[in-house]
Amino acid sequence: MKSIDLFTMKMKKYLALTLVLLFINLSFSQNKKDVLLTIDGKPVYTSEFKRVYNKNLDLVKDESQKSVEGYLDLFIDYKIKVAEAYAQNLDKDETYISEFNQYRDQLSRNYILENKVTSELSLEAYERSLEEINANHILVLSKYEDIPQDTLKAYNKIKAIYDRAKAGEDFVALAKENSEEPNADKGGGQLGYFTAFAMLYPFETAAYNTQVGGVSEIVRTQYGYHIIKVNDRRKRGSQITTSHIMLSDKGSNRTFVPADRIIELYALLQQGEDFAKLAEQYSDDKNSAKNGGQLQKFRKGELRAPKFEEAAFSLENAGDYSKPVKSQFGWHIIQLNEKHSIPTYEEERESLEKKVKNGVRSKIVTSALNDQIKDKYGYVEVTNYVPFFNIYVSDDILKKKWEYDTIGNAQDRVIFTIGKKEIRFSDFAKFIVSRQKQQFTATEKSYVLADFYYEFESLELKNYFRDNLEFENVQYASTIREYRNGLLIFDLMNKNIWMKAKNDTIGLQNFYETVKENYTWDDRVDAVIVTTTTEDAALVARNLMLNDKTSEEIKGVLNVDDQINVIISEGVFEKGQRELPGNFEVKVGVSEPYSNKDGFTIVSVNKVIPTDIKPLGTVKGKVMSDYQNDLESKWMMRLRDMYKVKIHKKALKRVKKELDS
Repeated sequence: MKSIDLFTMKMKKYLALTLVLLFINLSFSQNKKDVLLTIDGKPVYTSEFKRVYNKNLDLVKDESQKSVEGYLDLFIDYKIKVAEAYAQNLDKDETYISEFNQYRDQLSRNYILENKVTSELSLEAYERSLEEINANHILVLSKYEDIPQDTLKAYNKIKAIYDRAKAGEDFVALAKENSEEPNADKGGGQLGYFTAFAMLYPFETAAYNTQVGGVSEIVRTQYGYHIIKVNDRRKRGSQITTSHIMLSDKGSNRTFVPADRIIELYALLQQGEDFAKLAEQYSDDKNSAKNGGQLQKFRKGELRAPKFEEAAFSLENAGDYSKPVKSQFGWHIIQLNEKHSIPTYEEERESLEKKVKNGVRSKIVTSALNDQIKDKYGYVEVTNYVPFFNIYVSDDILKKKWEYDTIGNAQDRVIFTIGKKEIRFSDFAKFIVSRQKQQFTATEKSYVLADFYYEFESLELKNYFRDNLEFENVQYASTIREYRNGLLIFDLMNKNIWMKAKNDTIGLQNFYETVKENYTWDDRVDAVIVTTTTEDAALVARNLMLNDKTSEEIKGVLNVDDQINVIISEGVFEKGQRELPGNFEVKVGVSEPYSNKDGFTIVSVNKVIPTDIKPLGTVKGKVMSDYQNDLESKWMMRLRDMYKVKIHKKALKRVKKELDS
């Protein structure tokens, strides 16, 4: 239930943000003579309303809300909700601030050099990814915070090994003898095949810059010094598209044994039955079943289901299908639909850029961004932070327990300026307090402070850029305001409606009691359902059912010599359920064969369970949704009473004349 709740909340957030699209104000200054209405004395202008109305009218589904007055009601509700969110101080909530800042950071990237650098690194990664490299490596451990003597000692060691490797000594033997990587004495530094993003970026770069049979230059990473012997290069594997029929072996509410059913379905395929139709009718993967069992294309290793992938990639020709395969998800029969060619850069660009922004390459992007902001607004380093903070910050920072002690005005010097903004010692100190609570890898105070300062400076530069961008760029300002209001409305609804309804079990029960006639079962039957592909088998099965033969007895007669002619399901089924024919007639007894596009169905009804009210536990999700709608309706009525809305009738008349004509 927790995952379902999370999905529901995410969908509500999406809907709240989408709703805001209907009401985004695209202007900065407007003529005060064009006031359409006021909310608690604050003006809303006709020009804003007209733009919103014209832009979003096609998105409104309710015909009654497409008129000017109908749409105006939606618009006023939106304005009131935003006002109420600020009144409840939701804009000061830490979660809201964090999420908004993340979005603001992401959006602002579209307006600066960051995208150019990201694109260049993405293209480089794509070109590298067209090949896979097989290599061995030798590592001499050396952390960035090691003292100079230890760093020099590590470098001299790797240099000596490098010279021996370049002179022609066996690389694997050198790795087993000298490498400080765990288990190198057994594996000889073997890495297997890898491609872009699989290794640290400096290591990856060194490997791709080395020819087959060659040894790389010495490369430094966060782990130490490496040399790499490239053994082979090969073109990367292509993707495939498959379909599958999947039967889950999880859960106890089964009317059949999955291992037996998958064998029956495999036999039907061998008899010539259509794969897509069987997937649609029997597969437990409902998302793919709607499309005949088809899955999204994938490459080896992407599904993290080795047995499934092994079976899928062993298929040679489109239309070939596997024998039943058992994975961690259940039983599968897999059909090969298509073997794809290598995608173009444009096809992979979005996913590559996402990897660049989220991986170690992001530091390259950040450095380029910092330089651009410094050039744009003017950056001046005033005071070197190092001497003061090396004394001011104790070693408690290594234990994440350093406490901030107020810096007096005389000591609180300016570290740097960006534009007209001064960044002081106290700003960095406060950053350290919060940053130390998160993960960091350095183990010496000076290196911790250096890493923190780089992050701090980057953050201050980006914040300055974003703060100014809202005044410099109209498009950015309107988009960021849209998102800001969307988050506030979501938090407002979550606090006042959704969570209140979720936690008010008594209120939910009382609401259900007043409207429970709206939640009723359709007719249900306790029945045995036989499906078959031929009319002859259907008639034989019906005759056996009329003679009170059991399901196993019917299978024994019709499923012979590894030929599957019938599939049988037993249990309670509601009218309209996919197992029952669309034109099923609810009555006790054995039906005539129902014909459909996939074959024939006979239903033996033991008992008819008449229409009845569904218990709350069965329809809790639907009742919860209706309860929330009821609470929202009453809540909005109260808000309308709280906020004084005054519509300027003459202005509204002019708007109606213009927009309704």
